[in-house]
Amino acid sequence: MLKHELRKKYKSLRANLTSSQVSDLSMDLTNHVLQIPVWDFFYFHIFLTIEENKEIDTLPLITLLQGKDKHVVIPKTQKNYTLENFLLTDSTVIKKNKWGIPEPVDGIPIPETKIDVVFVPLLAFDLQGNRVGYGKGFYDTFLRKCRDETIKIGLSLFGPEKEYITDVHDNDVQLNYCITPEKIYAF
Repeated sequence: MLKHELRKKYKSLRANLTSSQVSDLSMDLTNHVLQIPVWDFFYFHIFLTIEENKEIDTLPLITLLQGKDKHVVIPKTQKNYTLENFLLTDSTVIKKNKWGIPEPVDGIPIPETKIDVVFVPLLAFDLQGNRVGYGKGFYDTFLRKCRDETIKIGLSLFGPEKEYITDVHDNDVQLNYCITPEKIYAF
């Protein structure tokens, strides 16, 4: 399937979920994260939820990471479709940008090369570890700047597409894992 078809399909599937369903599915997904072998690492990048888009609620996962004394790193979009990353602290001020994405106003910058694990937002994924995001390229650009050994974990409210994503580009970065409320997929 083509990315634009998958974007339309999964935006529609998300739109049909209730807030309660998103919350329950997000909690199930967070519990699966405990089974991934990442707990010896220190710097974890995670996106903040766009509630209006019925995205996974990442707050339970952020709470889990902080409870395990991990450094939580959150992104801020830049005009050139890149991400700047900041350490999440008690004094971090969060504001929504023009796309409705909650992000830090400023803070302690963390270079991509320091990040060990990235929780990647997505709309859909396939069984080869390819993902479909919103189409702006923020995360593919960011992930190419990370170290090769950085672990990339997609978070999805839905299972994989049975058909492969047919319009994968050379610039698309594959996932190492994708976690759904039902299962963990390793690639």
